[in-house]
Amino acid sequence: MRVIVVGAGVVGTLHAWHAVERGHEVVQIEREAEARGASLRNFGQIWVSGRAGGEELETALRARELWEEIGARVPDLGFRACGSLTPVRNPRELAVAEAALAREDAAARGYKLLAADEARAVNPALRGAFEAALFCERDAAVEPRTAQLALRAELSKSPNYTFLPGREVRDVVGEHAVRDDHGDVHTGDVVALCTGAWLGGLVRELAGPELPVRRVRLQMMQTEPLGEPLTTSVADADSFRYYPAYRSPALDELDAHQPQAPIAAAHRMQLLMVQRADGGLTIGDTHEYEHPFAFDTLEDPYDHLTEVVESFLGRPLPKIRRRWAGVYAQCTDPTRVVHRQRVRDGVWLVTGPGGRGMTCSPAIAETTANELGW
Repeated sequence: MRVIVVGAGVVGTLHAWHAVERGHEVVQIEREAEARGASLRNFGQIWVSGRAGGEELETALRARELWEEIGARVPDLGFRACGSLTPVRNPRELAVAEAALAREDAAARGYKLLAADEARAVNPALRGAFEAALFCERDAAVEPRTAQLALRAELSKSPNYTFLPGREVRDVVGEHAVRDDHGDVHTGDVVALCTGAWLGGLVRELAGPELPVRRVRLQMMQTEPLGEPLTTSVADADSFRYYPAYRSPALDELDAHQPQAPIAAAHRMQLLMVQRADGGLTIGDTHEYEHPFAFDTLEDPYDHLTEVVESFLGRPLPKIRRRWAGVYAQCTDPTRVVHRQRVRDGVWLVTGPGGRGMTCSPAIAETTANELGW
């Protein structure tokens, strides 16, 4: 079988990975020299802890297994089974963590509630004040800026894999074929359009104007090296408000009696923090849903994130090295892990994983391969 994959972000690259693994010939086409979208502009988290029960959690857990397997073969992915800690500061936040621990699927996630001294034993960099922390053993991380490069370097060892950068697909030609802006036609047995947040142009023409996917903008930043290990990913109690696994009467009480800080509420914020291979910290994030998106970044959200992080670390942050904004595609139905649609005979659009893209892409691609009979 010959598979044409359009898009070199993490979703597209994992589709190429599964196709090559199954012995198929793969041509992967990317409109830029390298993917530059949300696949690079994220935390690199393999984030199991907050996923909704059912299909979303099952997808995340399967993806976690696949990431570990792939990471063993491709060390440059930087896969590490670091887990995560969500420190809580008061009884209401603690009650939300306890409710999560009471879930039927808590053991599958690796949830444990740790006292403050136990949490500091797991992650000694957390010297600030908090009462306890929710630990999720199944969370992990990779290096987002280089993951696709590492995967593609491994794929390139196969004679069945071809990467064509700097080519934008402009048209679907008949069945199972696409034409790029060089005028070349690429024909296969199946075409997977993994175009990320690129939802206009050809995607709109193929899928129609009512595509049930929206674009979401976020802001993030990265520091100079911390100077010590941050041994787990770190979240704050605002992540309880964002992720569906934490919905409970205890969360309703938290919202009623301890609302978010105004700046966090205005920008739909949570804290997530991961240490990079060079020792720096990736910190975020905000969520903007209304179009048109701003073209600039705002300082107030960064100031809020800095304050929260420093309160957990008990020390000033290192100098900020980078700030950026990114845009990802998210299904408008939050219960859907991804939007997978046949847009022409032999041509499938796979998009809209939202903030689950880096976490779930290996399992999303595996499901595509299984359903399409690759």
